[in-house]
Amino acid sequence: MNSIELKNKVGSAMYYLIKDKGVASPVEVLISVGVLSKENYEKWRHGKVPYLESVCQVNLSKLSAINHEIRAFAQKNNLKPSWTYYKKWGQNKKGNKDNALKLRFSKSGREEIERQYATHYISIQKIEEIKKQSEALKNNEDFDTIK
Repeated sequence: MNSIELKNKVGSAMYYLIKDKGVASPVEVLISVGVLSKENYEKWRHGKVPYLESVCQVNLSKLSAINHEIRAFAQKNNLKPSWTYYKKWGQNKKGNKDNALKLRFSKSGREEIERQYATHYISIQKIEEIKKQSEALKNNEDFDTIK
């Protein structure tokens, strides 16, 4: 994948994620562009791989370029950055939730890189539209119940 293809794939992934949900995350983009499989994402979320980059199908240079394109798209489209805490899924041996383990994204573990991966980008306008649609649907269901 050359740099133009990469930019187009990332832009397309961001566009459709924002259009559908009002929010886009680097992890979702990586899955959408085919760099990260859902299976490997789930292994990482369960703590079975040491860091996310180790199961991505491109080198660190491409991952850096993808993150750059995500941020560029977000800035160009006035998306609001929102840092998200990623924690391990699953249970410990005692059966208690063991979600305190913060997951690592990068080989280096550098805070700046970790923050880039953990930042979601939100379309305030789209979220408001989704809320209005949800409220209208709920009000319509309430009205149907009254009938």
